[in-house]
Amino acid sequence: MKKYFYVITIQYLGYRFHGWQKQPDVKTVHLMIDRTLNYILEGKRFKSLGSGRTDAMVSAECAAFELFVFEPIKDLKSFLDLFNHNLPQDIRALDIHEVDEKFNIIKHSKIKEYIYLFTHGEKCHPFCAPIMTTILNNLDINLMKEGAKLFEGAHYFKSYCFRPTDNGVYNREILTSELVENTMYTANYFPKKTYVLRVRGKGFMRNQIRLMMGTLIDLGKGNINLDTIKASLQSGSTIKMNYIAPASGLILNAIEFE
Repeated sequence: MKKYFYVITIQYLGYRFHGWQKQPDVKTVHLMIDRTLNYILEGKRFKSLGSGRTDAMVSAECAAFELFVFEPIKDLKSFLDLFNHNLPQDIRALDIHEVDEKFNIIKHSKIKEYIYLFTHGEKCHPFCAPIMTTILNNLDINLMKEGAKLFEGAHYFKSYCFRPTDNGVYNREILTSELVENTMYTANYFPKKTYVLRVRGKGFMRNQIRLMMGTLIDLGKGNINLDTIKASLQSGSTIKMNYIAPASGLILNAIEFE
């Protein structure tokens, strides 16, 4: 049977989900998407494939999945409207477009941008919890900004992979790594100053961004120094970075297919 291929971009608040990937007996983003598709497609055959996985409680401003169907979608706008009408309120579809059979959403070269939203020094309003991490210690933000720039470029990132193996590919390139004051998200219950770590690259390992953020938090607390980060990025480094920053501050901000 002839197949038809579509890419759908979505955004979601990950706070109540156990990540993207389907798992037994827990609610995941992929599970809710497939349930919704099954309903609006009225049981017709389909398959959906995500561009990558996000962990439990991680959110996305712009993620994507590929939809495979055996009948063409005649009216893309009406389909998108129907999809959104039936999705749970913490998932929203942004766009749908057709692609050809050569496109593979996993293997196709892409650049992802993650942001990590945080604040420090005071207890925040509980409404901040779904998208912002609060570090109660005072942090040296200027030092953390210096540390963030050290990740930029081609480095050996084994220290920033959760449970690395001896045969993994740890030489990776980070296109952008910067820590800046947050101007992306505002709310009247936010503290006066909040911050964002912004990281762009072609591929990230398990918990890599959260380990990088955890390292910067340790740097801001004075537990490590800049030389520790420099050494951890050297080829063959055996330094272990153990602090994985909480998941709820991490947001997949953008995905660009090349």
